[in-house]
Amino acid sequence: MSRSISELGCKEFYSRDGYLVDFFSDQWKLNKDISIRIGSIEGFLDEAQEGCFRAVLAEYAKFGSASYALNIFYAFKQYLKKTVGLEPFSVESLLSYRSTFNSDDQQQLSVVRGFIRKWSRLGYPGVPVETSVLFDNWVLKGNPKGNNVLLMCPNKGPLTDIEMQGVGSALISAYASARLNISDCCCAMMVMMTGRRPSQIAALKFRDIYYDGGRYWVYFPRAKQRGLKWRGQFNKFAITEDLWLVIQEQLEFVVKSFAGLVGRDIPDEMTDDLPVFPADLNAATFEEFDEKLDGDYFHIPVRKFRDKIEFVSRSLGVVSERTGYKMCLNSRRFRYTLGTNLAREGSGVYVIAEALDHSDTQNAGVYVKNVPDIVKRLDKAVALQLAPIAQAFQGVLIASETEARRGGDPSSRISNGRANVGSCGSYGFCGALAPIACYTCAHFQPWIDGAHEEVLDRLIEERDRVQEQTGDLKIASANDRLILAVGDVIHRCKMAKEGKTNG
Repeated sequence: MSRSISELGCKEFYSRDGYLVDFFSDQWKLNKDISIRIGSIEGFLDEAQEGCFRAVLAEYAKFGSASYALNIFYAFKQYLKKTVGLEPFSVESLLSYRSTFNSDDQQQLSVVRGFIRKWSRLGYPGVPVETSVLFDNWVLKGNPKGNNVLLMCPNKGPLTDIEMQGVGSALISAYASARLNISDCCCAMMVMMTGRRPSQIAALKFRDIYYDGGRYWVYFPRAKQRGLKWRGQFNKFAITEDLWLVIQEQLEFVVKSFAGLVGRDIPDEMTDDLPVFPADLNAATFEEFDEKLDGDYFHIPVRKFRDKIEFVSRSLGVVSERTGYKMCLNSRRFRYTLGTNLAREGSGVYVIAEALDHSDTQNAGVYVKNVPDIVKRLDKAVALQLAPIAQAFQGVLIASETEARRGGDPSSRISNGRANVGSCGSYGFCGALAPIACYTCAHFQPWIDGAHEEVLDRLIEERDRVQEQTGDLKIASANDRLILAVGDVIHRCKMAKEGKTNG
């Protein structure tokens, strides 16, 4: 039986994330990140239809995620825009709308069908019987899944080991040189090393970071779970000590920031509820701070978190050895990388689904369908060919020791065990293994006439030996980016010598 508009319910409702929403307002704020400009639907529907539309969308807002409700709103609005002049929900309008889609991707059409079916099931008027019959006869294709993973897309797919090594090295270097602050560095490392979604990391509080049983853990709030409120369920994830130490620095920074915000020290009993990544706030009273600390008010918006990752990507400018261009980094690519690496190590779909925090194995299967051999054989010829593309070398080539930053200091010389290959331009302490670690260091100043090929030969021999002994190409490839960096130096030396000869 149809329900009248007067029976639509109360004037206010709570979104799934606990935000009070005015049913009749032009904008519904469902959580700190998402608002729906629902008033923009006016003009596409008559008054009665608009009231029903709000009531149906409210059901999604109350019991589903805010992002899902927003996607439904946009999909339905697109349907109305593309069928202006036709009666909403009529067979004619829906057939016309379907004709705008190709046969390979009908995901948005499927969303609209689901919304209209829910409209009818809830008892609101306006959906003809023939439309329901039409829907029952439709077989729709969803959006293609996993192509970027299956094809190892160099622009949108998983990163190779060499690319991951490059990102890690560049991230550490950028933080050490103060090009990135601790917040930017920490958020990038968490995305890179855990593969978690921005919404999960943005929702973290201090209490979610802990040490137990000799291991470091993060309790990540789950995301994209039906009917689950914000921070309603958690999965723990083991992290490395390196990431743990970076997080501790971030936590110290956050405590100081909030102390400055409210004008007094933060009591120890309140720190557990502090956000790991806070929003940008100018001022707040201690009373306001105390009142809103439990919720999401002080947490960074997900959009701002994504902006941070984009800023880090631009700042690092890491070049891919596959394309020769700077990589575009985002959380999705790091999730792809985590799943791909697990598949390469022999993990099944259940392990991969759990690692990626999926509720089922529907999307995890793509990783095991076609396990790509990311790590190819890397001999000297290939290394010298790829080196100029990867641009793994970060230092400055010099003609001789006299041009070095510390040219008058014999202790700055870097030796390969038989002969000197360059100089160290850093005045600080360094515990890295020379000359192996030097070739990817920004302070390294290799000499044009240095014995760099000896270093390359030794690294290639060691790679082949490890592969032969272990049979594990992933272990053997641990120094592949370093090999490319040495190859890059050899290439630059050759070009410099040719330039001198031609000059």
